[in-house]
Formats: sequence, C-alpha cells, structure tokens
Amino acid sequence: MKKLGFGLMRLPLTEPGNEQAVDVPEVEKMVDRFLDHGFNYFDTAWMYHGFKSEEVAGEALVRRHPRDSFQLASKLHSGFFDTHEDMDRVLHEQLEKTHAGYFDNYLLHGVDGESLEKYEKFDAFHWLLEQKEKGLIRHAGFSFHDSAGVLDEILKKYPEMEFVQLQLNYLDWNSPWIQSREVHDVAVKHGKPIIVMEPVKGGTLAKVPEEGMKLFRAKDPDASAASWAIRFAASLDNVERVLSGMSSMAQLEDNIRTMDSFTPLTEDEKNLCFRVGEVINSQITVPCTACHYCSEGCPKNIAIPEYFSLYDEDMREDLEEKGWTVNFSTYDTLAKKHGKASDCIECGRCEKVCPQHIPVISELKAVAGHFEHKE
Repeated sequence: MKKLGFGLMRLPLTEPGNEQAVDVPEVEKMVDRFLDHGFNYFDTAWMYHGFKSEEVAGEALVRRHPRDSFQLASKLHSGFFDTHEDMDRVLHEQLEKTHAGYFDNYLLHGVDGESLEKYEKFDAFHWLLEQKEKGLIRHAGFSFHDSAGVLDEILKKYPEMEFVQLQLNYLDWNSPWIQSREVHDVAVKHGKPIIVMEPVKGGTLAKVPEEGMKLFRAKDPDASAASWAIRFAASLDNVERVLSGMSSMAQLEDNIRTMDSFTPLTEDEKNLCFRVGEVINSQITVPCTACHYCSEGCPKNIAIPEYFSLYDEDMREDLEEKGWTVNFSTYDTLAKKHGKASDCIECGRCEKVCPQHIPVISELKAVAGHFEHKE
C-alpha cells in the first residue's frame, strides 16, 4: 500500500480567493498522474471548497476511472444535521454528488469535546455501523481535534471504529493544543490505523524560514521542505495514509517523488525536523492551516485564512524600513470581493469551528490594524 493520499481540500483555482472556482481540468490531470504512479486514496468532505469538492471528485475521478481502481473517503459534519433523517439525507446527497455508489472510508468529521455531544445525542457512531451494514460505506472512523484524553475515552466507548484521522506533523508534535504526539500514542495504544491530516500544516511546512532550510539542505540538498514533513508523518507507527492537499501539479510531483519509494526517517532525521520546528515556531504569528472552516460560515464573507497568511508573511519580515509590502495590494484586492478584517461582527462562529483553537476575532483586529490603517 502506498501511503500518500490526495486531499481534495486545497485544489487549484481559476479565481484566487473563490473556493468554489475549482480548476477541474487541472484536477483531472493531477488525478490521472496520481493514479498512474500507483496511489489511489482520495479524501473529500461535505463543505470543502464551498461545498464543491465532492462534485469535483465525481467529475475528475469517479466518472473517469473504474470504481475499483481507487478509494474515496468523505465525512459527516455535526454542523449539517439536526435529525436522524438529516444524517441519512447528507450521506445520500454525498453519494449522488460523487457518483461513487459507496464510500470506502466514511468519517464523523472534526470530533471534539463540543461536537461529540451532538454526535452522541444522535448515536452517530452506531449510525456509521448501520451504513456499513447497508453497504453504503466500507469502513467507519472519525477525524479528531481535541485532547488525548478525549480520544482515549472515545476509543474505549466505541471500539468498533476502524480508524482515526489525526493532525500529525513535527510542528504540532509537542503542541499543548493539538497534542500530535499524545493523540498518536493513544491511537497506537488502541491498535487503530491512522490517517494523517495536515502533515504540512496547511503549507506552513512547505515554506520554512531560510534558517530552517539551511538545516534541511545540510542533510539533503535536493529534498524539499514539504518532503521532510510528509516523510515525518509517514514514518510514524500505525500510519496507513498521509493526506496532502495538493494545489498544483508541481506539489503533486514533489509528493510523488517523496512517496513513490518511501524511506522512513531515522531518529536523527526526526530530531532534525524538531529543530526546524523550533525555528518556525519562533517566527509564526497566527498558526492557521487554511482549512477554511471559519470563512465558509462567516456572515461577512471575510477571507480569514488568506488575510492571516498575508499577515504572517509580513510579520516574518522587518518592516521598519520597508513600511509597505506587496501584501498590502493583495489584501486590498481580496477585500474588493470579500469582507475586510474590520468588518468582523464578533459573532464567534469562526472560533467555534477552528480546529487550531485560534482566537480569530482578536487576530482579525490585528490584521485590520496592520493592513487597513497604514499611512
């Protein structure tokens, strides 16, 4: 089994900033290239790309390739059902959108302390098993964003769950919020196969500071920053797949080179990743992974992840002399089609769904202060 999985969450766009404007012909080329190299796992979800990702999976993958030549995963999110009938409806609509017939893996999406209450209220874990009995899904699991203790309790209570999807990367390995190391150890203790999400942390680990790149190049001058992150995740115990949200053919090709003949990291190489992680953590401002959960529910249509990315990039530079950067123009361009950071009404929807636990409201105020009041 080749461990690299194609995450259909950060696909190429024909219109920057418009998550629904997916470049389907380019995705088709990427899908074909991925399959040609023997990789076959694809991961989508109900709300990805402004609710378009599953349709794209149907167009670019399912309708163009034999169903037994690939595996497709999708998810049920707690924010999109309020009755048992809603759960059935969402799953059936997902199957219609993808034309898949069944999902190889189907997950309860983004389980944490808050959403767990709703999933249990509607007995969603056992509902998953019922869908498996009906033949609508092959394997039942869940993606997870909470503490190791919560994960341990879930796996004790629902041992029938066949796998877990976890955020594992070297930057979050010792994070008190994400707890990558701790949740990994819990999954291993319970003997569960692991699917890794955010191995490159939304692109953060694909573009590391020069100080960190010098460390990587000293060990392997030809390896990309992203390849180190992918290999770190794939080297962990019980990891079955490593999902990468690939936005271009270049990213796809780099991942294929890395994982076509996968070589696990040595302990020294893992420690090197941790050293680079220390460099990154010393410079990062907002630890956003650009999952877009926040912006998809924003009543003011604020381009939250994009603004955070621009802000982070500026904060890594010494702006005392520069004063103005190209990011100011980019911000203004985005703000013509989206709400400005200062348009935030502090409703709190974004903070409730953020898997990184970012204080989005206060960070948007910082973004507004930086980009909107520059003389």
